[in-house]
Amino acid sequence: MKPNRSDDRDQQLAAEDALCRAIVSLRNAAECRDFLRDLCTPAELQALVDRWQVVGLLQQDLPYRRIHELTGVSVTTIGRVARFLSDGFGGYAAAIEQCQAGHSSRKKSASH
Repeated sequence: MKPNRSDDRDQQLAAEDALCRAIVSLRNAAECRDFLRDLCTPAELQALVDRWQVVGLLQQDLPYRRIHELTGVSVTTIGRVARFLSDGFGGYAAAIEQCQAGHSSRKKSASH
């Protein structure tokens, strides 16, 4: 949070909730991409994309140095992602689970 913000913790949580509701209200990846492109600077969006890419590579048990070579993401950021992947708030795990569930259901519907 910016140091000059006067929002108290409840106001900050309400603002985060409003953003989260906006994101989950989007119907597909294209709408989400457009929203993120409107919301974020190109550098901010790239940072988010980089971190999500790192999650996938960490799931493949690649060494940090190899992930750095593949992505250009700093080893420090890779370590931070790894720490939150194992000891964070559970957001990465929930997203991984939902992506895998969505991928599985798409495979099943394609085979019918």
